[in-house]
Amino acid sequence: MSVDDTGSGAGAEGRVDPDAPDPGDDPLALRLEQLILGAERRYTPFQAARSAGVSMELASRFWRAMGFADIGQAKALTEADVLALRRLAGLVEAGLLSEAMAVQVARSTGQTTARLAEWQIDSFLEGLTEPPEPGMTRTEVTYPIIELLLPELEEFLVYVWRRQLAASAGRVVQNVDDAEMVDRRLAVAFADLVGFTRLTRRMEEEELGELVEAFETTAADLVAARGGRLIKTLGDEVLYVADDAAIAADIALRLVETLSNDETMPELRVGMALGTVTTRMGDVFGTTVNLASRLTSIAPRDAVLVDSAFAQELIRAGLAPASEAEAAATAEKEGEEPPQYRFTLQPMWQRSVRGLGMVEPWLLSRRGEAG
Repeated sequence: MSVDDTGSGAGAEGRVDPDAPDPGDDPLALRLEQLILGAERRYTPFQAARSAGVSMELASRFWRAMGFADIGQAKALTEADVLALRRLAGLVEAGLLSEAMAVQVARSTGQTTARLAEWQIDSFLEGLTEPPEPGMTRTEVTYPIIELLLPELEEFLVYVWRRQLAASAGRVVQNVDDAEMVDRRLAVAFADLVGFTRLTRRMEEEELGELVEAFETTAADLVAARGGRLIKTLGDEVLYVADDAAIAADIALRLVETLSNDETMPELRVGMALGTVTTRMGDVFGTTVNLASRLTSIAPRDAVLVDSAFAQELIRAGLAPASEAEAAATAEKEGEEPPQYRFTLQPMWQRSVRGLGMVEPWLLSRRGEAG
């Protein structure tokens, strides 16, 4: 629902993008829109921008950042659209956000909620709106279902967002160095299903979708339960981070163990690296992320590879021995029981990784029961 930013003034009225969907063509679609938005269409984009006291150029930037399609100067906007523009512009005018940051807020919110909305319609509402009786159409039951669900889902969305915001704010304020608020030291991990491309050629679409959903659900639950943070899912791959190397290691091994016990799942490989990471709009970037991705591509099936920094952190924390033989020999010499470690590290051959030079991967495995 963005606009052609050349459209301003009366001369722009009526220039409607012919490819833009027009819910007004369908009475039910228009009723659903009014139900969900809570208001009728009143403004063209130019009128909305003028009512909000925002330039047409800035309004266009905000709308496009939120992911709304160009609609020319059709009368399709409501009071809520005016209020949203006014709020974003007000944050900029008050100096709380720069204009660039306000656009980022709009973009991150739009991208996240767009995916959520698509999932809810495709997966959730489709199942609920199956006609309950012969002769009834899906459209006849969609409106009352959405009418009942809308306030509940809205409250739940705000609740989850506040919880996530509180957790994220807590992590940030614990950083002593202000620079770590953007560039932080994290353990980064990619978990990748082996042979997924071949599976797509053999499996039916519905069956493939169920496999992907099961993988993403399993990964998301394990990452959250053990204290990590899921950054994104890519169908056959998930990316997560953790503040602590031991947490990331435990998650990786549990993922491998869980999926290997499921006959319906392909084999899994995980690559992890520890180092400075740049965070932007909920995503992570940098050499550490690239290294974790490369390690995933060379990891054996149902195995976890880590970089040398990750391995040294586990050794430093007393969670893995630098050398199994050395640890056993020292204990025997001193007449003591060998130390009880959580993990075992096996150095692999150094190899050249495209774009990153020589790396020294370590094979990570579990030793005894995890705490």
